[in-house]
Amino acid sequence: MEEARQHPALSPAPARALAVAAALALAGGAARAADPAPIAVPSGQPVTFLDTVQGAPGPDGLTVRFRFVAPQIAREGGSIGAEQALSDMQALCDGYALPRLPRGGPVPAQVIISLADRPVAFGEPDPDATQYFEAYAVADGTCQRQDF
Repeated sequence: MEEARQHPALSPAPARALAVAAALALAGGAARAADPAPIAVPSGQPVTFLDTVQGAPGPDGLTVRFRFVAPQIAREGGSIGAEQALSDMQALCDGYALPRLPRGGPVPAQVIISLADRPVAFGEPDPDATQYFEAYAVADGTCQRQDF
């Protein structure tokens, strides 16, 4: 797991991205959170959904990113370390992201879960923010952690 590392977007695949966006909308995976209620994670920290990004392909092709705010991972004043954050990201992938992936159409090659201690615009650097990213492949109905 790496802190504050973002991958540049690769060349867009507009037709596939549009298909995934439509499927996510139909599956209830809107681009913005409708309910800012905290999501339960193993560490017990308050995690809220920020947004879903599906228009920026990842290194393995079609990628869906689920972004969350987790204030307790902050470098200063936070109480959640990298190992606990990793467990939380696995739980978010299995329990939050998987049910919101499209059921038909193109299947994402990768799901990326990110935690940030504050909202950060996608693709924008924020050296003051603490961020964790983890990549997963979906296999046998679960998220399988990948090297990122």
